[in-house]
Amino acid sequence: MNRAVTAALRDEVLRANQAIPRAGLATLTWGNVSGIDRDAGLYVIKPSGVSYDDLEDGHVVDGYLRPSVDSETHRRLYLAFGGVGGITHTHSPAAVAFAQAKRDIPVLGTTHADSFNGPIRCTRDLTEAECATDYEYNTGQVIVELFGPDGDDATEVPAALAANHGPFVWGDSAGESLKNAIICEAVAAMAIQTLALNPVAGAPPYLLERHYRRKHGPDAYYGNPQAGQPVEGAQR
Repeated sequence: MNRAVTAALRDEVLRANQAIPRAGLATLTWGNVSGIDRDAGLYVIKPSGVSYDDLEDGHVVDGYLRPSVDSETHRRLYLAFGGVGGITHTHSPAAVAFAQAKRDIPVLGTTHADSFNGPIRCTRDLTEAECATDYEYNTGQVIVELFGPDGDDATEVPAALAANHGPFVWGDSAGESLKNAIICEAVAAMAIQTLALNPVAGAPPYLLERHYRRKHGPDAYYGNPQAGQPVEGAQR
């Protein structure tokens, strides 16, 4: 195992977890970020019930504390989505409101479309048997079900809502997953406000597609690489 790579991953995950409360995504310890080193065959994740202010201890990801109770959910998503490098789970209020209502977060405008090429979907309810055995793993499984057998659009819509629970959001890295989680919460809050003003709000599909494609994919043109600001699509 490459210890340097593992240390770098540990530090990235540490920084991302510490950023959760600063981003307003967590109350108490309600959230976690993980990152994976696929070459080393491991992922690291915040330990269970530990305050974000107490994460400076280097032993956190070295096996001295129990991992987050959501660790098996993260593992299921890593197994299903091969391009994912990091996962963030929070109980941020607006996204959780949609999860508890068992409603998708709809695409109502270009802010959503800039990052998610479609609605952020909500899973089905877990069965009683799925809750009784391997609950956390099955939470990941019902998310995987949303994306079909190949998980083709998991990179275009890098988020899902676990029904009655909350958002799981992913990205190329731990830091990228946290950024996507911040956006997920923001667009969920905007959707709640928009639907309160206009319950039938919507936007033309061609406009939404244009906004997504200008930031993602081979024809992306957002940003200034020559000024040290890489085109976002070039990273995907």
